[in-house]
Amino acid sequence: MMTPSDTHLSGTTLYADEAARWKAMRSRDAGANGSFYFAVLTTGVYCLPSCAARPPLRENISFYDTPAEAEKAGYRPCKRCKPLLPPLAERHALVAAAACKQIDEAEEEPSLKVLADAADMSPHYFNRLFKKAIGVTPKQYALARRSEKMKQKLQSGDAVTDAIYSAGYGTASRFYETAESRMGMTASNYKAGGQGAKICYATGVSWLGPVLIAATEKGICSILFGNDDAGLVADLRTRFDKATLEPAEPGSDFDRWLVQTLAFIEQPSHGLDLPLDVQGTAFQEQVWRALKEIPAGETASYTEVAARIGNPKSHRAVAKACGANPAAIAIPCHRVVRADGGLSGYRWGVERKRKLLARERS
Repeated sequence: MMTPSDTHLSGTTLYADEAARWKAMRSRDAGANGSFYFAVLTTGVYCLPSCAARPPLRENISFYDTPAEAEKAGYRPCKRCKPLLPPLAERHALVAAAACKQIDEAEEEPSLKVLADAADMSPHYFNRLFKKAIGVTPKQYALARRSEKMKQKLQSGDAVTDAIYSAGYGTASRFYETAESRMGMTASNYKAGGQGAKICYATGVSWLGPVLIAATEKGICSILFGNDDAGLVADLRTRFDKATLEPAEPGSDFDRWLVQTLAFIEQPSHGLDLPLDVQGTAFQEQVWRALKEIPAGETASYTEVAARIGNPKSHRAVAKACGANPAAIAIPCHRVVRADGGLSGYRWGVERKRKLLARERS
């Protein structure tokens, strides 16, 4: 985490003179926070440029590069904007991350009140803060984590009943209430590697080359790019090696879904509204939700996505989650770039990524 003395250096050029600092302070420019601080003679406090307090008169203002300089001049930190604390978004992310850890380590799901009390917040405010930072409510996050533990238990060979209780479900009935929506199949089928599940698929040709969409009864589970139909089907079989794969029936929902997908690839600004049936770990699903919030024509760095999900140091794990994305375009991992704006890897080829981004910006 950068300290105030670190961050002010990056704003030296932008806010080099008092006129620029006064303008930033008057507009409450949050982007200037950490670049400089202003002190108010009449109140004896120093503040961040974005402080929401009533703007003081210009003759009562002095500017400082660091909190230490302001305090040496006799000023104390403002109790409203709290200039010595990390930025509000970062503080909220830390609160949400601590709650995630509390949920992860609890034997039984903590109630909203327990989580809010630990954060010293009201349940309503905490719930809103958590959802904004993580992308889901605490209850949804806990459900995803239990489902993930359940899958791990089943894959390691535990009996279904033992896995249910080991994963933190209070009763077997509670698990079966949620299992279908989380796993897309029964626990027994999942333990068998998806054997018995039926997945239909169809292929088409886009301006980016051949594309395949595949779906369960609940929605699309894969959108894949490739060089030819045979390669696409082989890729799908690798992903779902225990499922029954069948070409879609002509005239089924697949015709409409395939047309919608091809139209979206052609013109991303139209949006894509398809039912999805994709599952990942709780972390992967957090990342995928964050990716869907990046508008067409815009990009975000792996570090920015990590910050959005409340885990600022997880940029490498974010990159892995992007690589595990099962639904190209629908989950727009192509909109994630390096911190310097350069293109990094893309499961379906960097050149496709380049073309997609260029089309979305045009």
